[in-house]
Amino acid sequence: MIQLAKLLETLTLNAFIALGVILGGALVGSLGAVFYGQSPGHIIIELAGKLKIWALVAAMGGTFDTLRAIEAGFLGLQVNTVIKQLLLIFSSFIGAHAGYLLLVYLAGGKLR
Repeated sequence: MIQLAKLLETLTLNAFIALGVILGGALVGSLGAVFYGQSPGHIIIELAGKLKIWALVAAMGGTFDTLRAIEAGFLGLQVNTVIKQLLLIFSSFIGAHAGYLLLVYLAGGKLR
């Protein structure tokens, strides 16, 4: 039971870290558009799309540990390890995509 609670805590933190990377990076990055007299709404959506992969990497704490754990899980037939790592990747993706969708909605843009 304690391990499940710890896993849920980690999944939640990963999702919100990825969300924060998208929101913070796109909002602060769009300030550059304001300095050059461009529309920040378009730049926010573009930056959010470009930052999604980096939000995943930041939320997981680096990709090599995750990939190493997946490899060890497959080679050692440890299904629990593989499932846990895939859940961590999925929760990071959910957070990053939620941030992207939120910014698209706020900027009034269309989904790609």
